[in-house]
Amino acid sequence: KDGNVLLHEMQIQHPTATLIARASTAQNDEVGDGTTSTVLLIGELLKQADFYIAEGMHPRILMEGFELARAKALQVLEDVKLSGEMSREKLISVANTSLHTKVNPKLADCLTEICVDAVLSIMRPGVPIDLHMVEIMEMKHKTELDTSLIRGLVLDHGARHPDTKKKKKKKKKK
Repeated sequence: KDGNVLLHEMQIQHPTATLIARASTAQNDEVGDGTTSTVLLIGELLKQADFYIAEGMHPRILMEGFELARAKALQVLEDVKLSGEMSREKLISVANTSLHTKVNPKLADCLTEICVDAVLSIMRPGVPIDLHMVEIMEMKHKTELDTSLIRGLVLDHGARHPDTKKKKKKKKKK
Protein backbone atom coordinates (compact mmCIF):
# COMPACT_ATOMS: atom_id res chain seq x y z
CA LYS A 1 0.00 0.00 0.00
CA ASP A 2 1.25 3.48 -0.72
CA GLY A 3 1.21 6.41 1.69
CA ASN A 4 -2.03 7.89 0.38
CA VAL A 5 -3.96 4.63 0.87
CA LEU A 6 -2.60 4.29 4.40
CA LEU A 7 -3.55 7.87 5.30
CA HIS A 8 -7.11 7.31 4.08
CA GLU A 9 -7.43 4.10 6.09
CA MET A 10 -6.11 5.60 9.34
CA GLN A 11 -8.43 7.08 11.96
CA ILE A 12 -6.43 10.25 12.68
CA GLN A 13 -7.65 12.33 15.62
CA HIS A 14 -4.72 14.55 16.62
CA PRO A 15 -5.15 18.04 15.05
CA THR A 16 -1.52 18.33 13.90
CA ALA A 17 -1.57 14.82 12.43
CA THR A 18 -4.81 15.71 10.63
CA LEU A 19 -3.14 18.77 9.06
CA ILE A 20 -0.19 16.64 7.95
CA ALA A 21 -2.55 14.07 6.44
CA ARG A 22 -4.44 16.82 4.59
CA ALA A 23 -1.20 18.25 3.20
CA SER A 24 -0.16 14.80 2.04
CA THR A 25 -3.56 14.16 0.43
CA ALA A 26 -3.36 17.54 -1.33
CA GLN A 27 0.08 16.55 -2.64
CA ASN A 28 -1.38 13.32 -4.00
CA ASP A 29 -4.37 15.09 -5.56
CA GLU A 30 -2.14 17.65 -7.27
CA VAL A 31 0.74 15.45 -8.42
CA GLY A 32 -0.34 11.84 -7.88
CA ASP A 33 2.76 10.96 -5.88
CA GLY A 34 4.90 12.08 -2.97
CA THR A 35 2.53 11.44 -0.07
CA THR A 36 5.10 9.64 2.07
CA SER A 37 7.78 12.22 1.24
CA THR A 38 5.39 15.00 2.27
CA VAL A 39 4.71 13.37 5.65
CA LEU A 40 8.44 12.78 6.24
CA LEU A 41 9.40 16.33 5.25
CA ILE A 42 6.75 17.95 7.46
CA GLY A 43 7.67 15.61 10.31
CA GLU A 44 11.33 16.59 10.08
CA LEU A 45 10.47 20.31 9.93
CA LEU A 46 8.32 19.96 13.05
CA LYS A 47 11.04 17.96 14.82
CA GLN A 48 13.61 20.67 14.09
CA ALA A 49 11.14 23.39 15.13
CA ASP A 50 10.57 21.60 18.44
CA PHE A 51 14.32 21.42 19.00
CA TYR A 52 14.86 25.14 18.36
CA ILE A 53 11.88 26.19 20.48
CA ALA A 54 13.19 24.00 23.32
CA GLU A 55 16.53 25.83 22.96
CA GLY A 56 14.71 29.13 23.51
CA MET A 57 14.16 30.41 19.97
CA HIS A 58 11.06 32.55 19.60
CA PRO A 59 8.42 30.95 17.32
CA ARG A 60 8.19 34.15 15.24
CA ILE A 61 11.92 33.89 14.37
CA LEU A 62 11.38 30.24 13.49
CA MET A 63 8.49 31.16 11.18
CA GLU A 64 10.62 33.79 9.45
CA GLY A 65 13.20 31.07 8.83
CA PHE A 66 10.55 28.78 7.39
CA GLU A 67 9.35 31.59 5.09
CA LEU A 68 12.92 32.23 3.87
CA ALA A 69 13.39 28.50 3.25
CA ARG A 70 10.08 28.32 1.35
CA ALA A 71 11.07 31.27 -0.86
CA LYS A 72 14.47 29.70 -1.57
CA ALA A 73 12.90 26.30 -2.35
CA LEU A 74 10.46 27.90 -4.80
CA GLN A 75 13.33 29.79 -6.45
CA VAL A 76 15.37 26.60 -6.84
CA LEU A 77 12.37 24.74 -8.28
CA GLU A 78 11.79 27.57 -10.74
CA ASP A 79 15.46 27.40 -11.80
CA VAL A 80 15.51 23.63 -12.38
CA LYS A 81 12.07 23.08 -13.89
CA LEU A 82 11.79 21.80 -17.43
CA SER A 83 9.96 24.22 -19.68
CA GLY A 84 8.25 23.72 -22.99
CA GLU A 85 7.33 20.44 -24.58
CA MET A 86 8.62 17.29 -22.95
CA SER A 87 9.75 14.59 -25.33
CA ARG A 88 8.13 11.17 -25.21
CA GLU A 89 11.42 9.77 -23.90
CA LYS A 90 11.43 12.18 -20.94
CA LEU A 91 7.79 11.39 -20.19
CA ILE A 92 8.60 7.68 -20.26
CA SER A 93 11.50 8.25 -17.86
CA VAL A 94 9.29 10.22 -15.44
CA ALA A 95 6.46 7.67 -15.64
CA ASN A 96 8.85 4.77 -15.13
CA THR A 97 10.39 6.37 -12.05
CA SER A 98 6.97 7.04 -10.53
CA LEU A 99 5.52 3.62 -11.38
CA HIS A 100 8.48 1.83 -9.81
CA THR A 101 7.44 3.38 -6.47
CA LYS A 102 3.87 2.05 -6.83
CA VAL A 103 3.99 -1.44 -8.36
CA ASN A 104 6.43 -4.31 -8.87
CA PRO A 105 9.23 -3.66 -11.40
CA LYS A 106 7.92 -5.99 -14.14
CA LEU A 107 4.50 -4.37 -14.05
CA ALA A 108 6.04 -0.88 -13.92
CA ASP A 109 8.03 -1.64 -17.07
CA CYS A 110 4.87 -2.99 -18.75
CA LEU A 111 2.73 0.02 -17.80
CA THR A 112 5.22 2.82 -18.49
CA GLU A 113 4.67 3.24 -22.23
CA ILE A 114 0.95 2.47 -21.89
CA CYS A 115 0.50 5.31 -19.38
CA VAL A 116 2.49 7.80 -21.46
CA ASP A 117 0.65 6.85 -24.66
CA ALA A 118 -2.72 7.14 -22.86
CA VAL A 119 -1.92 10.66 -21.67
CA LEU A 120 -0.51 11.71 -25.04
CA SER A 121 -3.63 10.42 -26.82
CA ILE A 122 -5.96 12.67 -24.78
CA MET A 123 -3.66 15.69 -24.59
CA ARG A 124 -4.75 18.80 -26.49
CA PRO A 125 -2.61 21.96 -26.78
CA GLY A 126 -3.61 24.69 -24.34
CA VAL A 127 -6.18 22.50 -22.57
CA PRO A 128 -5.60 20.90 -19.15
CA ILE A 129 -5.37 17.12 -19.33
CA ASP A 130 -8.60 15.43 -18.22
CA LEU A 131 -7.55 12.05 -16.85
CA HIS A 132 -11.22 11.06 -16.66
CA MET A 133 -10.89 10.53 -20.41
CA VAL A 134 -8.79 7.44 -19.63
CA GLU A 135 -10.82 4.52 -18.34
CA ILE A 136 -9.13 1.67 -16.52
CA MET A 137 -11.06 -1.57 -16.89
CA GLU A 138 -10.40 -4.89 -15.22
CA MET A 139 -10.80 -7.77 -17.63
CA LYS A 140 -11.63 -11.22 -16.30
CA HIS A 141 -9.19 -14.06 -16.96
CA LYS A 142 -6.29 -11.68 -17.63
CA THR A 143 -3.19 -10.83 -15.61
CA GLU A 144 -1.71 -7.41 -14.89
CA LEU A 145 1.02 -8.03 -17.46
CA ASP A 146 -1.65 -8.48 -20.17
CA THR A 147 -2.55 -4.79 -19.81
CA SER A 148 -2.95 -2.94 -23.10
CA LEU A 149 -4.06 0.47 -24.30
CA ILE A 150 -7.14 0.59 -26.48
CA ARG A 151 -7.35 3.83 -28.46
CA GLY A 152 -11.03 4.34 -28.96
CA LEU A 153 -14.17 3.02 -27.40
CA VAL A 154 -14.46 -0.19 -25.39
CA LEU A 155 -17.96 -1.52 -24.86
CA ASP A 156 -17.80 -3.66 -21.75
CA HIS A 157 -21.48 -4.64 -21.83
CA GLY A 158 -21.54 -6.54 -25.12
CA ALA A 159 -23.38 -5.79 -28.32
CA ARG A 160 -26.82 -4.20 -28.28
CA HIS A 161 -27.97 -6.27 -31.26
CA PRO A 162 -27.09 -9.86 -32.18
CA ASP A 163 -25.97 -8.81 -35.68
CA THR A 164 -23.51 -6.20 -34.40
CA LYS A 165 -20.02 -6.85 -35.74
CA LYS A 166 -17.55 -7.98 -33.11
CA LYS A 167 -14.36 -6.96 -34.93
CA LYS A 168 -13.41 -4.44 -37.57
CA LYS A 169 -11.99 -6.11 -40.67
CA LYS A 170 -9.30 -4.49 -42.77
CA LYS A 171 -10.32 -3.74 -46.35
CA LYS A 172 -8.33 -5.54 -49.00
CA LYS A 173 -6.52 -3.35 -51.52
CA LYS A 174 -7.60 -3.80 -55.13
